[in-house]
Amino acid sequence: MSTVEHESVTESRLASIAASVRSSELLGDLAEASRELDPALFRRLFELSRSPSLLVATDYDGTIAPIVEMPGEAFPLESSVDSMRALALLPATSTGVISGRSLRDLAAMSRLPREVHLFGSHGGETDTFTINALDEAQRATLAAFRAELTRVLPDEIIEHKTTGAAVHLRGLDETERLRIESAVAELAAAHPIHPTRGKQVIDLSVVPSSKAEALTRLRAQTDVESVVFIGDDTADEFALETLGENDLGLKVGHESAATHADFRLRSPDEVSVVLGALFELRKSWLFGRRATPIQRHSLLGNGQSTALVDPSGSICWMPHPLPHSASMFSEILGSETAGFFAVAPASGAAPLTQRYIGNSTLLETRWAGLNCIDYLAPVDGYSDDTIVVRVLTGDVPVRIRFAPRLDYATVPTRMARTDEGVQVLGTSEPIELYGPGIDFELVETGDSHTAEATVVPSQQPDGRVVLVLACGTGTGDAGFMATGGEHYVRERALNFWTNWVDTLTLPAHHREEVIRSAITLRALCHEPTGGVLAAPTTSLPEGIGGVRNWDYRYTWLRDGSMTVRALLALGSTGEAEGFLTWLSGVLARTVSPEQLHPLYAVDGSALTTEAVLAHLPGYAGSRPVRVGNAAEHQVQLDVFGPVTELLDELSDHLGELPENYWLLTCQMVEAVGKRWFEPDHGIWEARRPPKHNIYTRVMCWVTVDRALRIAHRFGREPRGAWRQLREEIAQDVLTYGFNEEVGAFTVAYGETDLDSAALFVGLSGLLEADDPRFVSTVDAIERELRVGPTVFRYRYDDGMPGLEGGFHICTTWLIEAFIKVGRIDDAWDLFRQVNNLLGPSGLLSEEYDPVAEEHLGNHPQAYSHLGYIRVAQLLDEHRPS
Repeated sequence: MSTVEHESVTESRLASIAASVRSSELLGDLAEASRELDPALFRRLFELSRSPSLLVATDYDGTIAPIVEMPGEAFPLESSVDSMRALALLPATSTGVISGRSLRDLAAMSRLPREVHLFGSHGGETDTFTINALDEAQRATLAAFRAELTRVLPDEIIEHKTTGAAVHLRGLDETERLRIESAVAELAAAHPIHPTRGKQVIDLSVVPSSKAEALTRLRAQTDVESVVFIGDDTADEFALETLGENDLGLKVGHESAATHADFRLRSPDEVSVVLGALFELRKSWLFGRRATPIQRHSLLGNGQSTALVDPSGSICWMPHPLPHSASMFSEILGSETAGFFAVAPASGAAPLTQRYIGNSTLLETRWAGLNCIDYLAPVDGYSDDTIVVRVLTGDVPVRIRFAPRLDYATVPTRMARTDEGVQVLGTSEPIELYGPGIDFELVETGDSHTAEATVVPSQQPDGRVVLVLACGTGTGDAGFMATGGEHYVRERALNFWTNWVDTLTLPAHHREEVIRSAITLRALCHEPTGGVLAAPTTSLPEGIGGVRNWDYRYTWLRDGSMTVRALLALGSTGEAEGFLTWLSGVLARTVSPEQLHPLYAVDGSALTTEAVLAHLPGYAGSRPVRVGNAAEHQVQLDVFGPVTELLDELSDHLGELPENYWLLTCQMVEAVGKRWFEPDHGIWEARRPPKHNIYTRVMCWVTVDRALRIAHRFGREPRGAWRQLREEIAQDVLTYGFNEEVGAFTVAYGETDLDSAALFVGLSGLLEADDPRFVSTVDAIERELRVGPTVFRYRYDDGMPGLEGGFHICTTWLIEAFIKVGRIDDAWDLFRQVNNLLGPSGLLSEEYDPVAEEHLGNHPQAYSHLGYIRVAQLLDEHRPS
């Protein structure tokens, strides 16, 4: 099985095995049995279950199989076999059995599948053809030795193996034992035989071997970071001695002899409990807790910081201080151990509703007898501070759990109690939770602290509880908010959003949905810099359990331009002006415009190298979790088109063309003029060689076309042969882009694969709406890429394994294409289907899987909401009578 296939194992594939692990009669109730384990051992199992890669290896007799009088009847415990098999099927997890038995006997007796590595004869046998690997001298020695062994010892105590024999001593009286031990020693001394002594057995082999060498070889073969080894015999000590500080050694038995093991186990039954517990712990970590559907998360935002709240009232994601900074709450990426900030009834009652308060990002979660309002407080100036406010009202006991885990939970997070709450220790800037009057208890959770308290809001002096999490140096008013000033801060936060929404020009239909989309886009605009996030999250998967997990917390030139254009179309200009100022700053640090990267951090800096956070299990087990984005190094020549479209529409809206906007326009055309004919990686950032993508060529045409429109509108003289360039690009697209065999524009020149982005041949205006080539392209994409309420980007191999859902923005492109070609009823029908996919609080993620009916991708996604706004506006002109 390849690494990618291994990483793509889904929870459903393990369901039957997990059920057998849990239902085994010998194992009993795993949770109850695990409580009987040494707490320190269980903690160590918990830690090792989170290793990026893990090997679990055991001995056989006395470990996964009980010791019996007749070695031929030593069958393994069913629960241990189930656990070893289940562990072997988990991603980044390997299992093995290293036994003194012959490999043939081991395979027959254990009934373990091929996924479990088997080593017989103390590692001397690793497959059933070992005998063929013996040289002539070893064969001769083996034959002579076997003959003499059979002559001097009783047949019933001899176990013949491929490379030697085992002499069993169990059940012999002391005199007979001593006689046989002496005879074996003489035989071994007389032949080139390698003896290995166990408690009740002597193994003899013509091949030098040891469990230490076997375990070392298996470790290298599986390339793991941590090893758990369980043995019971003297020979197992050699393997235990090889273990390091990141490993765990366990020894079965009560004998008082010294051991290299970290813990002792009482019996093979307890081994089965350890293996079952390790499987459940690792499966839970790799595949996450029962993942909350992506679309049910709600966004908090204030134009500077963002956070996600799940429907149970837990803040499960919050980077600080910048959008791409490490998150102090990362629970959404698969595990509570990654950090969260939860409030909920102490009774464990489920929430009733969750909704935004009016037209804002202030969020209200309600339970029976409890209400929580969450928001990010407005921050004055251009600081990087983050202030989270949580207001609790009600008459039921509330459990508060504050579990920040710094740097994506890569380092222990310790706290100290203060007069007004708790303070996070060891940070470069203050991080403090204010909760005056609340008696927090600091609970040890591994190497970190969790602050916990239970309180009844109505019994507090103010009849409520105000929690203020202040992160940063300029958060001195946090105490004021917590002790009576919260009402004023909340009013400011509400007024900001309400006043802004009042300035928008909205369609007559689906107004509330458009407003929520607009607020979401506005929250993704980073006001201090003018940068715009594609999404506030990283690694929410494009396919559950798959590897298509990307970091979108950056500013793409394309996405950012399209986002602020959508807000401009609603009448808000500030975001567009801020973005163009940001872009001018980036260009000032760039040698020439054609060398612009596709994306930057919101502060205009280059991205760090894309990396994997191997310690996080990922949303619903979707790994790897990535930070950074390697697309920064790609060539994406379409990005100049959306920028120039923005310049065209903003200058038209303003009725003037500031000199810096004209300079930007000229720079975009200059970039296209130098590189439009080159292959590139395209809008979808395929991780494969560049090609002549049709969408890219169309956007290069858009760049020049919109620049000419700007020049004409304001009487400017083009800086070069712009008209000739526009015609040259258009002719190139029309000559090489349409595939007669397919009857449509395809993904790239000379290819037959369809791509939704090819719709822009008509959506951009390069072709007239009634051109048969555009109409047939619309039909082909609807036929081949639409599935129910969603439209896929493409179906071709993009160089990445695994599947993905349909993209909401592609669906809105098809709706727009329907409008263009006059299919208004079809446009309305598809729009209503998209509208039904909005999450409970009105948000859209990136994708939708119409088969599994799952929402996928980073959330909320700017692309999805800007597309929704655009088609809602276009359909406003075609409202049903």
